[in-house]
Amino acid sequence: MGRTRLGLLTGAARAFADQGLRGSTMQSVAAAAGVAKATLYNHFRTKDDLARALLSAELDRLTALAAGLPRDQALATLSDELGAHPVLRRLAETEPEVLASLLAVPPERWSDLTARLAAALQVNPDGAELAGRWLLGVVLQPGRSTTRRRHAAYLATMLSDVPPAG
Repeated sequence: MGRTRLGLLTGAARAFADQGLRGSTMQSVAAAAGVAKATLYNHFRTKDDLARALLSAELDRLTALAAGLPRDQALATLSDELGAHPVLRRLAETEPEVLASLLAVPPERWSDLTARLAAALQVNPDGAELAGRWLLGVVLQPGRSTTRRRHAAYLATMLSDVPPAG
């Protein structure tokens, strides 16, 4: 990813965390990224395009973060990232309907997400489905980090009994 695009996505994350998705404007995103609004429009036509790109980049980041870690650490890391994510927390507090619409993905998109999770956690599709649904719950009700980590360890133990993806 290019440096400019990365800077724009970082600015979007900052603006969305500060002002919410609805409260942010392309101007506020450009200001948070330290660029002219025209630069932002050269990369993204609409705020929805920008939000989709940010979501995609975050999914890539989280998948890479989890890949290669032991399963319990991967689940704990993912739950900590999702539970404390500034944009998700802002949306949960001020725009729960926007958060719900982001989480309500169509079946083909869910299949793609769970396939990525299966690969990162080295579990079969059923294990990835279970982990994915738990992580969605973390987004909606993050709870305490210590509780999430305990649940991650428990889930990892349960998933160790499931044959890996083949």
